[in-house]
Amino acid sequence: MTGLPPLRALLGALILAVGWAGALSAAPRVVVSVKPIHSLAAGLMEGLGAPGLLIEGGGSPHGTSLSPKKAQALARADLVFWVGAGLEAFLTKPLAALTRDAKVVTLSKSDGLALLETRQSGAWTDHDDHGEADAGWDPHIWLDPQNAAAAVGAMAEALAAADPDNAARYGANLVRLVARLADLDRELADRLDPVKDRPYVVFHDAYQYFERRYDLNAVGAISLGPQRRPGARRLSEVRRQIQATGALCVFAEPQFEPALVATVIEGTAARAAVLDPLGADLTPGPDAYFELMRNLAGNLVECLAPPD
Repeated sequence: MTGLPPLRALLGALILAVGWAGALSAAPRVVVSVKPIHSLAAGLMEGLGAPGLLIEGGGSPHGTSLSPKKAQALARADLVFWVGAGLEAFLTKPLAALTRDAKVVTLSKSDGLALLETRQSGAWTDHDDHGEADAGWDPHIWLDPQNAAAAVGAMAEALAAADPDNAARYGANLVRLVARLADLDRELADRLDPVKDRPYVVFHDAYQYFERRYDLNAVGAISLGPQRRPGARRLSEVRRQIQATGALCVFAEPQFEPALVATVIEGTAARAAVLDPLGADLTPGPDAYFELMRNLAGNLVECLAPPD
């Protein structure tokens, strides 16, 4: 497991981009698409202001629409942070129409961020689609703390460029936040190590970054896309996969139908549990990202750990 991006490199990029300044002024108006990224932005802005969040509660970035209030916040923003069209496709047109004066930062393009391709073979292919899976990159980039650190670096640079009077504060928050991410990464690796070989199935293929980072043994997904309801043939295939691999757990998600999990585990020894890649029930703020990642690890360990 490789380490997080060097803190010195992140700070160096920030200093070279905007320099350091001491005076404090009003922070820019910042809007962020999803809760995990919002949490990281909130950590960078701590002591200066709070970013706005477009998708709250149990909303899914894969299929939603902007309320008039959210559209107004987007139109007034100085900075917008989003992952990219692969995740928040619904934002593509509003960003083009409403953010003429705003700086839009696409975090999937952050320096040092490693993108993974969507999986399109074996247990990750929906044969109901005759093998025609959606091509492209996996947009759930925040589920690897190393990618989160790269995104934090890109956001810090954009914030300092938009608000040079507060560059020193963003720099200090960057130091603290990257250190927290490094501590979290070590904590999760230690916590997940005892269950890393134990097989499980997820609701949809959203956890590849988390699995790769911690060498976990996911063996398939019920649905290959959050907006693609699996058919009877797909559910039968997943049930056979559970039996063939000895999958111990099948994980639902708060945003989608739990009944599908009950259907696929019927007649198998697998247990049902929940993973949430977005933190639907978490309070937005600087700690939400860390709670989300610890909850993922905790729910995996709780379901996959051997009985005492």
